[in-house]
Amino acid sequence: MAVLRRDIHQNIQRLEKFHDSDPSIYWDVVEILKKEVNEGKAKKGPTCSKAFVWLNRSLDFTLSLLQLLVKDFEINMEQAVEESYNATLKPWHGWISSAAYRVALKIVPDSQSFVNTLKAKEEDHDMLKDEMQNMISLLMPVLEQNKAILRTLGLDKLKST
Repeated sequence: MAVLRRDIHQNIQRLEKFHDSDPSIYWDVVEILKKEVNEGKAKKGPTCSKAFVWLNRSLDFTLSLLQLLVKDFEINMEQAVEESYNATLKPWHGWISSAAYRVALKIVPDSQSFVNTLKAKEEDHDMLKDEMQNMISLLMPVLEQNKAILRTLGLDKLKST
């Protein structure tokens, strides 16, 4: 998970740095993406466009995993991660990323350990399930909006290198 966290953090930093270069122009991520697309830079090298794509794919994976957990806290975590990965990230990964995923899959915690890391100290399963449902309901429309933006700009098909 440390590698995933680092990648997410780097992608956020890339977007923040671009925004901070001129907040009056780049006040919105869409403006940043449009600039890169218009300059023909969106798909070349480490770009904000790629960062935004992969942040959304990471959120899509997280959403899928949360949905499976909400259905069944006792689910086999390896199976849940595999299902979420296959549905969200696998189509976009090259062979190196896929190999790294297979290694990471071997160290996935059991479902009870994972659920316990998500719960607050005095929280029970029902409270956690409600919070997760709330998160899912908030995250879904944001992801759909972001996917629509990426489709409009032709960035929705970017693959990993």
